[in-house]
Parts: sequence; structure tokens; C-alpha cells
Amino acid sequence: MMKKLQVNKILDKLDEMYGVDKDGFLHREPWQLLLAIMMSAQSTDAQVDLVLPALYDRYQKVEEMAKAEIEELEGMIKTIGLYHSKAKNMKKCCQQLVAEYNGQVPDNREDLMKLAGVGRKTANLFMSDAYGVPEITVDTHVNRISNKLGWAHHSDPLKVELELQKVLPKDHWIRINIQLIRHGRAVCKARKPMCGNCALSEWCEFQLAENQLIKSNKSKAV
Repeated sequence: MMKKLQVNKILDKLDEMYGVDKDGFLHREPWQLLLAIMMSAQSTDAQVDLVLPALYDRYQKVEEMAKAEIEELEGMIKTIGLYHSKAKNMKKCCQQLVAEYNGQVPDNREDLMKLAGVGRKTANLFMSDAYGVPEITVDTHVNRISNKLGWAHHSDPLKVELELQKVLPKDHWIRINIQLIRHGRAVCKARKPMCGNCALSEWCEFQLAENQLIKSNKSKAV
């Protein structure tokens, strides 16, 4: 397992580059935040941000969203990905909240994952953003970069989450998601990682292995 000092150096560098705060989605009530997180799946935060003001002006109460006409709801979120299925899940989710939770959003993963359209990643992110519960949210960026850094050694998101819980101090669990997302979009890109410009390269197991391979090939060529 990676040494604690090395992990802390990486975390300090991420804090320096990307900060420790996270801009949340527009919302007045927890159910609105939950729906925003649901909409962000396979979409950008910017795309979601654009539809939220009009959406929550039209549906100001969870009971109103539970009774929404699907066609109208789809029309309001059609600029984000998978809007057909998301509209159905959003309405169903709100119906469940009204019928089973008195309009309140659960504060635990087990109940959250009973809601339509809510998987483990969405539940973790919601609990962190809404209630400040330390949880690690594993998306494609977190998965990819964690494996390159040597923090994780699996592709399965749940296994990666459990590995990261052992590697990272708990006070970094919430912000590691947004930090690695930003790093993945700016530097450690999936198709063409910019390793030469990466501030984490000196601790990156992937880059260290690449350097060792290059060195070995040069030695063989001599």
C-alpha cells in the first residue's frame, strides 16, 4: 500500500491546485439537490445548471414534481443527456418521497437507494453535499486516476470506493471526487493524458512504470 506521506503529498497538491470547496447545484430543498445530482449523470454540471432555475420555478414543491406531466418535464430537461429516463425517474422518485417519506429525503444510503434513479454513486454524493456525511463518490475520473496513482487496483466502483476508504484520510473523502474530476478533465484525460504537465507525476505509479519502461528500452538499445 502507498505510504501515508506520499498520499498526503498528493492530497496537499490537489488542495493547492483545485481548492477544498465545491460549488453545489442550485436548490432550496434537499429533494431538489437530489434531482440535480440524478440529472448530472452522463451530463455536465454546466448543462444541469442551465435547466435548474426554470425547472424549480415551475415545480417548487416535491408534491408538484410528483404530479408533473412527463412530456412537460422532458421538455424542460431535454438539453441534458438521457432526459427521457431521467424525467421518469425524477417523477417516480418524488412520488416515493411523498408516499413513503412524508416528502423528506432519507439521510442514509440504504433508503436512498430504494428511490427510483438513485444508485450508490448518487446516494454517496447526495449524503456528502446535503448532510455533510463523509462518503467517497467514484465516477470514471476517480476510478481511472485512483488506479493510476496506485490508490486502487480494481475497475469495479464499489471495490475502488472501499480501497480509497483505506488509503485516504476521512477529511478528504468528500472533496476527492471533485478534485479528481477537475484533474481528469484538465490533465489526466482518459484518451490522451498530459503526463508531461502533471503535477502529480512524481508520485504516479502509472507514470513511474512508464519511465522505467523507457529507461529499460534505452538500456537494451545500447
